[in-house]
Amino acid sequence: MAQDLTSVTGLDCFEESTSCCEDADALSQGDKEYDDILELNQFDGLPYSSRFYKLLGERKELPVWKAKCEFMDALAKEPFVSVTGSAKTGRSSQIPQWCAEFCLSAHYQHGMVVCTQIHAQQAIDLALRVADEMDVNIGHEVGYSIPLETCCTSETILRYCTDDMLLREMMSDPLLEGYGVIVVDQAHQRTVATDVLLGLLKDITLQRPELRVVLLAAVGPEPKQLAHFPGLAESLIRLESTAGAEVVHSSTGDSYFCSALRLVLEIHRSKGEGDVVVFLVTSQEIDLARDILQHEGNSLHPDLGKLRPVAVHPGRPGALTVLEEEESSPPRRVFLTSSPNEDFFWAVSSIGFVIDVGLEKRKVYNPRIRTNSVIIQPISGGQAASRRQLTGPAGKCFCLYPEDRQLPTEAQSYILESAITPTVLFLKRLEIAGLPHCDFIDRPDPESLMQALEELDYLAALDNDGNLSEMGIIMSELPLEPQMAKTVLASCEFDCVSEVVIIAAMLAAPSCISVPPVQQKPALTQCHMKFRHPEGDHFTLINIYKAFKQCQQNPREYCNVEKWCQDLCLDHAALLTADTLHSELINILKRIELPISVPAFGSRNNTLNIKRALLAGFFMQVARDVDGSGNYFILTNKHVAQIHRLSFYGAKSTKLGLPEWVLFHEHSFSEDNCLRTVTQITPEEFLHVAPQYFFYNLPASESKDILQSMLNEGSSHPQLEQQEHLEDNSNERCIVQ
Repeated sequence: MAQDLTSVTGLDCFEESTSCCEDADALSQGDKEYDDILELNQFDGLPYSSRFYKLLGERKELPVWKAKCEFMDALAKEPFVSVTGSAKTGRSSQIPQWCAEFCLSAHYQHGMVVCTQIHAQQAIDLALRVADEMDVNIGHEVGYSIPLETCCTSETILRYCTDDMLLREMMSDPLLEGYGVIVVDQAHQRTVATDVLLGLLKDITLQRPELRVVLLAAVGPEPKQLAHFPGLAESLIRLESTAGAEVVHSSTGDSYFCSALRLVLEIHRSKGEGDVVVFLVTSQEIDLARDILQHEGNSLHPDLGKLRPVAVHPGRPGALTVLEEEESSPPRRVFLTSSPNEDFFWAVSSIGFVIDVGLEKRKVYNPRIRTNSVIIQPISGGQAASRRQLTGPAGKCFCLYPEDRQLPTEAQSYILESAITPTVLFLKRLEIAGLPHCDFIDRPDPESLMQALEELDYLAALDNDGNLSEMGIIMSELPLEPQMAKTVLASCEFDCVSEVVIIAAMLAAPSCISVPPVQQKPALTQCHMKFRHPEGDHFTLINIYKAFKQCQQNPREYCNVEKWCQDLCLDHAALLTADTLHSELINILKRIELPISVPAFGSRNNTLNIKRALLAGFFMQVARDVDGSGNYFILTNKHVAQIHRLSFYGAKSTKLGLPEWVLFHEHSFSEDNCLRTVTQITPEEFLHVAPQYFFYNLPASESKDILQSMLNEGSSHPQLEQQEHLEDNSNERCIVQ
C-alpha cells in the first residue's frame, strides 16, 4: 500500500516542476505503460483480475479520461481544483480514484480521500462502482458512510459519504486531519450542508496548506465562487461532454403534466429505443403520473412491449433500485422524478429520451412567520443543459417550454432560503472544537440568523454569553432538528424516553404513510383507523411503530412484513429507516449516559409526560381553534390553517370532535395551508412548559389574552399540579387501538 505510484506506473504526474500533459503522444505512452507495467494492484498488492482490465477499457472511453494528467498536475500545485462536466462524463467515479493515487504517491502522509454526495443512495452506488473499477473489496480499501449505515474501516483509502455526515465528523475532528484530499461533488447544487462545508474548508486550508479540495460540478463555478477560493480560476478544468441530444421545444401553457404523459405514450408507441426520464415538479405529480402510466400501460397492445413507470422520489431509500428485466422482452422504464439533481441517473446507460417541464419546486423559509412557503419557479440554465446530456447524442430531449424563455443563469443557494437554526447550532458546536469561522459564499440573511439565535435561546441551548450551554452541547450530539433534540432530552426528565424516541425516529424518517393508487385511495383512511390514537398523531405514530415491530417479531402470524405494510398502506422502507434511526438514538443516549425509561405507553401519566416533552421542544408550534370549525390560529405568526386530511383529527370518521388547542409538527403554508402531525394539548400544559419570555414575546391576539387571563388568575399551575396528582395515583390505562 505504501509503494510510490511513480515507480509503479512510470507516470510522473505528481512532480510539481514537470507537467505530464505536454502532448497527445505523452498521454498515449502513459496509457500504454499503465496497461503493461501495472500487474499488481498498488492499493492492496494483489494481482489485477481480468475484470479490472475490462473496466479499464470502458473508463478510457469516458470524457474525463482525457483530462487525467491535467487534473493530476493541477492537484499537485493548487489547494483548490474545480472540475466541471455533466453526469455522463465520469467525474464522480474517476476523479476520486485519481485523488487516491495522488495520496498514495505521498505514502498517505497527509491522509486519505473522502468524496461527498448529496444523497445517500448515490454515495452507496458510487462506492460499489469504484471498488469494482479499482479491483478492491467494498468496505476495505473503498467504502461509504451514510446516515444510519457505515461500510468502511479506519484504514479505508477512499470513502464516499453524504455531506452532512462529513460535517458531523468535524465535531470531533474540526480540521479533518484524517484526509489529504476532500472531494465535494455536486457543488453546483448549493445545498445548505454543501455551502457550510465549503465555507469551513476555506478556513481549514489556511491551517493545513497540504490539504487539497476538489470541487466537482455539472456547470462551471459562478464568479463569486471563483473569487471565494484562492487560485480556483487557474485550476479550472472543463470536461468535454459528448454531443448533446436533439432538443425539441414546445409550449404547453399550464398543462405540462398532461403533455408530458401524452409524450411518454407517443414515444412508447413509436418504438424508439431507450428508457425515458420525466422531470416533473412535485411528489404528488410523480405518484399520479405513475398511477396513470401504469393504468395506460396495461391497456396497450402487447406488440408494443411493457411500460414500467418508476417513481424516483429524491431522498427516499432505494429510489433507483435496479429492476429485474425479462430476457425476452425487457420493459421500457419511465423514470418519474422531481429532483433537481440530474446525477441521480449517472449509472443508467439506457436513457434514450428526456422530458423536461423546466420547472422546480422550492421551499423558501420566511423567518417572520417561522414557516416555509412553496414556490414553483424555472430551473436554471445549467440544470437544463445538464438534463440534455443524460441521453447522449442518439437521444432526444423534449423541453416543454418555449425556446426563448429566459432561464436563470445560476441556481439560488439554499442557505438563503432555509431555516438555519440547525446550522447555527452546528457552528456553535464547532466554536467549542476550535473552528470559530465559516466564510460563506453567500452569507445568510441577518434576520434569519437573529431568529435562529433567538430560537436556540428559547430552547435553552445558549448560555447568557451566547455560547452553547450544556443542554446545547448534548442537543448537537443528536442527529435531529434542534426542537426534536430538545424534546428527546426533556423526555429524560419526564420519564418517557422510550415513547418519545419512537416519535423522533418516525418523524425524522420519510413518511410511513404510503400513497396507494388512485382507485384504492378511499380505503386509505380505513387502513389506518386501527392505529389511530385519541390523543393525536404523535401517539398514532407510536402505535404504528409498535405494530410494525410486533409483525417483525412474529412474521408467521402476520404472513409477511412487506405484505402487511402493503395491505395497510404503510411504507415498508420508511419503517425500516425509522427502526434503524430508533436504534441509533437509543445508542447515543446510552453513550452519553442519559436515562432510558421503562416503556409505559398507555397510562394516563405517561400520556401527560409525552405531551410535556413534546411541548418542551415544540412550544413555538401551538395553535387554537378560534371558531370551533377547524380554523386554527397559530400563536407565533397569527396565520389561520386547517388540520391535514390524513391526521386523526382530519378524518371525517372521528367522533371525538376537534380539540381547541393543538401542538403541530409542521405547517405547510402556501402548499395546502395545513397543520401536519397534530396532538391535542391544554392551555395549562402549554403555560407550564413554555418559557415565560417566549410567551410575553408572542404577538397580541385573543388566544394570548386567554392565556394571560389564566396566568393572572393563577389557575394554570395549581390545576396542572392537581391533575398530575390524580394521575399519579391512578392505574387506569388509555385505550391503545
